[in-house]
Amino acid sequence: MTALKPAWTREEFEAQLRAKGQSYHIHHPFNVKMNAGECSKEQIRGWVLNRFYYQWIIPIKDAAVMSNCQDRETRRRWISRILDHDGFGEYKTDTECGGLEAWTRLGLAVGLDRETLWSLKQVEPSVKFACDAYVNFARQQPWQEAICSSLTEMFAPQIHKDRLATWPTHYPWIESAGLHYFRSRIPLAQRDVDHGLEVTLNHFTTRAQQERALDILQFKLDILWSMLDGIERAYPV
Repeated sequence: MTALKPAWTREEFEAQLRAKGQSYHIHHPFNVKMNAGECSKEQIRGWVLNRFYYQWIIPIKDAAVMSNCQDRETRRRWISRILDHDGFGEYKTDTECGGLEAWTRLGLAVGLDRETLWSLKQVEPSVKFACDAYVNFARQQPWQEAICSSLTEMFAPQIHKDRLATWPTHYPWIESAGLHYFRSRIPLAQRDVDHGLEVTLNHFTTRAQQERALDILQFKLDILWSMLDGIERAYPV
């Protein structure tokens, strides 16, 4: 009988999770071109429009996580993610506007209108398919697995920092106020990562479970990568 592989320590397991960053869409050719200033206005607008659908489904995904979760403390912490995206009150300040409204402002800054964004009618089918697959995963799988899939946030701060560093120079036609989304997500991502790692490291404790966690994280990385594949095909150079 084949001997079972020993579980990684928490430190080793976390290192394995973080190593998945090599597959993050920061390395996708389309994202590299964006940050190098090689995208046209049409391509930037196409990316913003399609990526809005991902922003749209995030609070739906987070509600699905909560609907499966029997742990009250986890729900109490997780609910902030929904408000982070859907916003607070009447969106009077940047801190209250939420991710959806902040992304809408990005859309306005690149020359799109609110109606076009919020209608979702121009979203590429492949982007919709990828995003909907993510929501379905959160609905159907245990909440610990859905939380594990959110750990792509580990790699998000750098992609936001890159855009803030390069876009004002390469795309001066984009109104600077529209970049608020990227600024706002940097501190929120670290808070979300801390919680997601806590759940993942506590739940996936055998080697088989840990390898399952790596597969889940790869699934989410593939979703983000395939979204850019679809956008790149829809808006060629």
